[in-house]
Amino acid sequence: MPVTAKICGLSTPETLDCAIAGGASHVGLVFFPPSPRHVGRDRAEQLAARVPDHVARVGVFVDPDDATLDAAIAVGRLSVLQLHQTPPARTAAIKARTGLELWSAVAVRTRADLADALPYHGLADRILYDAKTPPGAALPGGMGVRFDWTLLQGVRHVQPWALSGGLDAHNVAEAIRITGATLVDVSSGLESAPGIKDPTRISAFLHAVASY
Repeated sequence: MPVTAKICGLSTPETLDCAIAGGASHVGLVFFPPSPRHVGRDRAEQLAARVPDHVARVGVFVDPDDATLDAAIAVGRLSVLQLHQTPPARTAAIKARTGLELWSAVAVRTRADLADALPYHGLADRILYDAKTPPGAALPGGMGVRFDWTLLQGVRHVQPWALSGGLDAHNVAEAIRITGATLVDVSSGLESAPGIKDPTRISAFLHAVASY
């Protein structure tokens, strides 16, 4: 099965266009003000208008309220909601309210953390296995942290999933080989500075995925 890629935290037309030209299946817009990748209403609307229909627009949120979701869905023309630190009951409510595809992020450091995906079975359309950030970290993801990919070996996945956390052009092929991921998600590994994507790194990452 071919491997596809989501480029997350895009914030400029140049980098968005680069991701699309390179074959990204998903592009991510972050709606979380503490993040250096946060996009406001005007920027989100501007970027969303550049995305062709065959590329999914993913909105990234941290336990969002309804007003935040409604505004982001409208301006970002979102087709997928990626939820971090959002409890199962709230996830179910968001699914019922929006009807959009939902991804639930599960933070992983040890094998026991994988069990945190189970309450989302039947609620989320996809589990995003991401690295657990250090205690006290300001952000739940996008910190360039990776987890031990061998933890996913032999796991019986009961729903679609994707791999995130510390990926870049140099290690993504190894990550795919070890985990069997068919969708990979990258953000900080393609940046020259926090929140600043590098078109050359985007192209290299997508080439590595396509060449796997």
